[in-house]
Amino acid sequence: MSAPAPAPAYKIGIVKQVLSGDTVVIRKQPQGGPPPEKVIALSGITAPKLARQRTANNDTETKDEPFAWEAREFLRKKLVGKEVIFTAEKPANSANREYGVVWAGKNPSKDENVTEALLAEGLVKVREGARNIPQLKKLVEIEETAKSQGKGIWSTDADKHVRDIKWSIENLKAFVNKYNGKPVKAIIEYVRDGSTVRLCLLPEYTPITLMLSGIRCPAVRQDGESEPYAEEARFFLESRLLQKDVEVVLESVNNNNIVGTILHPQGNIAEALLRQGFAKCVMKSGASTLRAAESAAKEAKLRIWINYVSNAPIIPAKDKEFTATVLEVVNGDALVVKTHSNVQKKIFLASVRPPREKSNADDDNKPIPRPKGFRPLYDIPWMYEAREFLRKKLVGKKVNVTVDYIQPAKDNFPEKTCCTVVSGGTNIAEALVTKGLATFVKYRNDNDQRSSQYDKLLEAELKAVKAAVGIHNKKEVPTHRVQDTSGDPTKAKKFFPFLKRAQKTEATVEFVASGSRMRLYIPKESVLVTFLLAGINCPRGARPAIGGGPKQNAEPFGEEALQFTKEKCLQHDVLVSIEEIDKAGNFIGWLWVDNENLSVSLVEHGLASAHHTAETSEFARAIKTAEENAIKKRIGVWKDYVEEEKEVEKERNATVQDRTLKYDRVVITEVTPEGHFYAQNVDLGVKLESLMETIHTEFRNSHPLPGSYAPRKGAICAARFTADDQWYRAKIEKITDNRQVQVVYIDYGNRETLDITRLAALPVGTEHDSPFATEYVLCCVKFPSDPDDRAEAVTSFYNDVVGKRLLLNVEIRGSPAAVTLVDPNTNIDLGKNLIKDGLVLVEQVRDSRLATLMAEYRAAQEHAKSSRLNLWRHGDITEDDAVEFGVRR
Repeated sequence: MSAPAPAPAYKIGIVKQVLSGDTVVIRKQPQGGPPPEKVIALSGITAPKLARQRTANNDTETKDEPFAWEAREFLRKKLVGKEVIFTAEKPANSANREYGVVWAGKNPSKDENVTEALLAEGLVKVREGARNIPQLKKLVEIEETAKSQGKGIWSTDADKHVRDIKWSIENLKAFVNKYNGKPVKAIIEYVRDGSTVRLCLLPEYTPITLMLSGIRCPAVRQDGESEPYAEEARFFLESRLLQKDVEVVLESVNNNNIVGTILHPQGNIAEALLRQGFAKCVMKSGASTLRAAESAAKEAKLRIWINYVSNAPIIPAKDKEFTATVLEVVNGDALVVKTHSNVQKKIFLASVRPPREKSNADDDNKPIPRPKGFRPLYDIPWMYEAREFLRKKLVGKKVNVTVDYIQPAKDNFPEKTCCTVVSGGTNIAEALVTKGLATFVKYRNDNDQRSSQYDKLLEAELKAVKAAVGIHNKKEVPTHRVQDTSGDPTKAKKFFPFLKRAQKTEATVEFVASGSRMRLYIPKESVLVTFLLAGINCPRGARPAIGGGPKQNAEPFGEEALQFTKEKCLQHDVLVSIEEIDKAGNFIGWLWVDNENLSVSLVEHGLASAHHTAETSEFARAIKTAEENAIKKRIGVWKDYVEEEKEVEKERNATVQDRTLKYDRVVITEVTPEGHFYAQNVDLGVKLESLMETIHTEFRNSHPLPGSYAPRKGAICAARFTADDQWYRAKIEKITDNRQVQVVYIDYGNRETLDITRLAALPVGTEHDSPFATEYVLCCVKFPSDPDDRAEAVTSFYNDVVGKRLLLNVEIRGSPAAVTLVDPNTNIDLGKNLIKDGLVLVEQVRDSRLATLMAEYRAAQEHAKSSRLNLWRHGDITEDDAVEFGVRR
């Protein structure tokens, strides 16, 4: 008897790849590191040969033999990725190929023998040299059965089972565009490295090289040392996708390679590679999940990130997220917010940049200076639109803030806290970029300081560019021609009639200088104005040094008033009613924000007191009630107020007999070179207009004969005013030999010298009315004796009063009477104001009734003296003018 055949040595492994219908690559069970591989040719059979492409080492291009692809696919679908049991024997003449049998399972006695399965389907043949081997008799029988049934290669139409392979693509870009981003079925045939594969597109059998979109794995080098973790990354991809059925989305072309995404039921392989630390994210848009996976690997310091150290500063958890109220939009990417603890912070929108000024350089790349009056908000295209979008959406609203990173101070720029701001579920930065009102900031891949919503910002910009909106619209660039009246009284006066006539005007508060002073933008007129609240006295906040002078400290509760007004109305849409304009071109009136009168609110919160001009306004009762309530609560400026002080003040006023305050409303019509002035009573305005209309009508209907009037000094006559050629009442002051007459227009106070032919008798009935202009002097005020100083003071006084409606109080009766003038809108004593500015001197008046007034004027003069203003610029001049102050030399 012959000895029994030795039992075969069974081995277990996982099928990595099917090379052809009779050859597979099996990975043995790993013992650490990438597992060893075996190329197993199935014993006793031969499969049809697959097509071969012409290469540098292969000049011959061949086609599939019939059913070669079907044989390969039969094994691939049955075995790839599955655990199998096999036998293997290496012939002496084989370099690396072994021969054996593979079972589709772990039990040879029960599981399918894949060699027999191939023969049964007619996909392979028994080798000619093996047909007479007794052990292979069964294989021959299976083959005969398949042949008799006409299966596979034994079928009559076998020649039709040959693939038509497209080995090359002439235009890769057109090829990619043909699929239009739709998934295409494919089989991964080869893995070059973790992020590059060779695959076959179905059903056209087109082989392409595909680079995974958005990632880059370490490179595998055939002729040198691979990068760290390159082999591990390749194994990671092979073990999951090699020869698996997948779908791919072809996205673009890069260096003759197609870039795309592999879709697999178990997930995105690119994301898995990133999460395991085998790859870096290089995608510029639409990669939120990829970046999140990379961030997880970085935090865990996996593989290529083993030595990773973040360059982003660590933000404490308590400061990472907070809720705040937006107070101000600084520009297109910065906000001032107030937290629940009343702390104000300036924050920046992370990873966005507001509209920028165009490159401002000449041909030699030298910077060109900005034009005079350049205002970035209005002059940089789309800056105003960006600011307005944020202002209307955020100011006064609560927002959720997530601090993404802190940009350190650099190149004279301060540290920036960069955040993601969400309002009503909307990412504000994303909305801004979508509308083309900002751009996202591009970073290097190793820069971790970026928005937590960075990918959404990138996608938003792509949409904005595609839609050509905002700064991406090169055809329709907005322009804003805004006029600024601040500091320009002449320009302000041009706008005043329109704004006053409009009654209530819509405006936006652009800046708040103090509790009652602000800058407004009025869209209807496209003008910026300085606006003062009417009806109140509001303490000033601190003011910076101007022109080398000292810094002015805040008055009590001045800063609180400033903050109150800022929070109430800064960058809010408001309604204003403009009533007056002062000498500096500042508009004075009332302001409403959300139907709330700001003057009343300031008084109600003890941050202002009622001004006497409020008594004649329609809001007098509201302001008075608000002040009384604030006094009762002892809040703000009334904090230390006690009733006793009020009583003492009453007693003090009682002992001073009696500076009577009885204000007349007047209009100043003329100021003389000596500083005297003429005023008309406002209440007599209608009567004066009627008189002038009578005179003008009479002279239009009956022209006087030139030279027929015989003038005499002191007579009241009609004089034809040179400026407008109209007739007015005048008094003759002087007659010269050359027939020239000096007159004063008694209803206005101005003087001029006329030829005698420009005089005539007044119409009957018009000569008896008293003059409507009365001459006055400022009480307790002395104009300088120096001609230049006097002219400067008179000019300033003229600008302060002429054409204005003021309040006049007679202090000392005489000819002319000495009076005080008060601006009803600001409650400023104009004489005291001239003294405070150092333009005039205090004139000593020995009248106990005016003791309080004199004390105030002396205090104003001390201020001018200590500040070295105008007359006092060279020091103390009282030694020269001591008599004027009651001191004898």
